Amino acid sequence: MEPPDNIRTYLNWSSGKDASMALHRLQQDGVTVEKLVTTVNKHFRRVSMHGLRIELLQRQSEALNIPLQLIELPEKPSMEVYDEIMSGAMSELNEQGFTHCGFGDIFLEDLRAYRENQLQKVGITASFPLWKQDTRQLINDFIQAGFKAVVVCLNASKLDNSFLGREIDEAFVKALPKGVDVCGEYGEFHTFCYDGPIFKNPVPFTLGEKTYREYEIKDANGDKNTVTGFWFVDLI
Repeated sequence: MEPPDNIRTYLNWSSGKDASMALHRLQQDGVTVEKLVTTVNKHFRRVSMHGLRIELLQRQSEALNIPLQLIELPEKPSMEVYDEIMSGAMSELNEQGFTHCGFGDIFLEDLRAYRENQLQKVGITASFPLWKQDTRQLINDFIQAGFKAVVVCLNASKLDNSFLGREIDEAFVKALPKGVDVCGEYGEFHTFCYDGPIFKNPVPFTLGEKTYREYEIKDANGDKNTVTGFWFVDLI
């Protein structure tokens, strides 16, 4: 059944496999996603967390035939600055007529509650097409559907850098250590999706240099800082 004409949807686009699966599910449900929205680091000109070059993000948008909107963030925004920038961007999207936003989140209750609360303030409804689904089934569906993705970032405390740049396939899933979610739902790894049933053509790239970085991450209460290391591979 087609959604009502007054519903307009954009997607919180990370450039990775979960966002790709969410887009695929929404399209299968008859939802037309009219825009991809991605937060990027203004200083580095890369996708936040994933470290992907904006040029490849734009090529994804072209291959998906869906317009892209960037939300630029400073290098190290405080939570207050982040909320202010995101609130302004979401208000602008609502003024453009968007009523719904899709996300690729699967399990993280706190993150879902935060997203729903922030969007509700500007009159947008959050949608979670993958919510609470079995991640092993999701990754199997992803592979069987013909999606292609590579690991572009990983948490060094969860995986060693031999997983960096690897294709998401059955061999990758089997090689993951015990305790690591097969979809990386708890931040173990992030991906770049470059082909699949939602793309009109593959997005070409080559693997570049591997880089290790450390970041201070606050606990759930926003108090204690812990230093966490991440590996990134540059896609060119």
